[in-house]
Amino acid sequence: MAKDLDLTESALRNWVREADGGEDKSPAAGALTGAEREELVRLRKENRQRTMERDFLKKAAAFFAKEGST
Repeated sequence: MAKDLDLTESALRNWVREADGGEDKSPAAGALTGAEREELVRLRKENRQRTMERDFLKKAAAFFAKEGST
């Protein structure tokens, strides 16, 4: 069909994807391997830890800024 329309296959595929709402419908889309799933869990845990550390440091900085101004 792409040849009939004088298009590249990738251009036609992109048009179809856009018409379908922009989602990739390939079987591998969204599927994670075991290693990727483990990495995702690890990274989310690290992210939670870093967020807690950041929040603590913000509170500590605000506390010491308040203490220094009194």
